[in-house]
Amino acid sequence: MHLADVIPNATDLIETVGTVGLLLIVYAESGLLLGLVFPGDSLLIIAGTLASQGKLNIWVVVIGTFVAAVLGTETGYWLGQRFGPALFRRPDSRLFKHQYVERSREFFERHGAKTIVLARFMPFVRTLAPMLAGIGAMPRRRFTAFNVLGAAVWAFGFTLIGYTVGKSFAGKDKYVIAAVLVLSVIPIAIHLVRERRRSNAGSSR
Repeated sequence: MHLADVIPNATDLIETVGTVGLLLIVYAESGLLLGLVFPGDSLLIIAGTLASQGKLNIWVVVIGTFVAAVLGTETGYWLGQRFGPALFRRPDSRLFKHQYVERSREFFERHGAKTIVLARFMPFVRTLAPMLAGIGAMPRRRFTAFNVLGAAVWAFGFTLIGYTVGKSFAGKDKYVIAAVLVLSVIPIAIHLVRERRRSNAGSSR
């Protein structure tokens, strides 16, 4: 059994597009609406495991994804400043739904500037928070400081976790597969649990 047999889409995607393609995906997911379709956390973990197998260079991946994440989020901030109101007036589509905007806006209002760090670990919010910061005229220096911090924790953390798991279970594919699958779904599971709690709290009012 091989990793590609269990999670073929993500693994095949990374092996097909290589490091450059991975960095472009991270860039898109960090600040463009197109990023709503990419599972960034899972890709970083899988990239780390592939690096542990010698298929990618771990330091190129780690540093590259960090830089791509920072630049992507800065782009999202600029888009929010320049085109935000028009972007968020667009009708719902398969990739863009106003419920994503409302979730992100509520999250931003609750957590303020630290949202830029916390959003790295929240699907959808990660992509939309930079635009909301731009629309809300969050001070650029403050935004960039939190952006760099969040990108560092996210890129280094998830990639090195995947690399460590791959190294620790070298030659034991079934254990690597199990670990990657668990680690990949944790952020999504946390998000779903929080959403369910919010829905239950809202319905009980």
